[in-house]
Amino acid sequence: MKVTDIINDKINRFAAGYVFTYNDFTQQVDKIDALTKALGRLVMDGKIRKLSPGRFYKPRFSEFGEIPPETYQIVKDLLEQNGKIIGYLTGYSVYNQLGLTTQVSGIIQIGANEPKKEIKRGLFTIRFVKQANRISKENIPLLCILDSINNIKTIPDASVDKSCKILSLLVANINDFDRESFIRLAKKYNPSTRALTGAIIENCFGATAAESLKSSLNPSSSYDFGITEQVLPNKQKWNIV
Repeated sequence: MKVTDIINDKINRFAAGYVFTYNDFTQQVDKIDALTKALGRLVMDGKIRKLSPGRFYKPRFSEFGEIPPETYQIVKDLLEQNGKIIGYLTGYSVYNQLGLTTQVSGIIQIGANEPKKEIKRGLFTIRFVKQANRISKENIPLLCILDSINNIKTIPDASVDKSCKILSLLVANINDFDRESFIRLAKKYNPSTRALTGAIIENCFGATAAESLKSSLNPSSSYDFGITEQVLPNKQKWNIV
């Protein structure tokens, strides 16, 4: 079978929007020059798209026209390597998933223990955010909520009050087992995030549940969020203004 036939056959089996690299063909094609030329021809013919050097994808379409690959596909190699989780999607894409905003951004943010320099992939800018907690599959949903609390004032097209209401509902739905992990993870965030997280936890589960976060704060410090008492009735107790 010709190299072009082998490549075409495999690409036909990829889902639309799937991002692939040369490594996806190494078992079938051992000549990198032939592989590079074949993929280049497919790009020229419009059958595949080039995302960035060495990265390609099958185009996908909606009723409104062509749409880019899903965010996960664009950065999946930056989230997991050799079966180990090394990062997670946060920021704008998570705000959208959590219902905090409807805006879509060309900036993709990744939480990582060892952040890298900003990189570009096609039209997308990828930025890394330092995460002090160990990242695991189990705690990623909790970290996403905490990241959103941390950045509540900068969530696009959303008032702080509205975001606080949504985040409070998300926190209220955390089960008993994950609640302890959530509080433990929160302790590695900055004081203002710990204060707002503690106030939300207290409203959802009572003062005892939030006690360890309360004791981690300087009683003379205040935290400016601009949240109203109607949304956060215990804000004064937590020195939130």
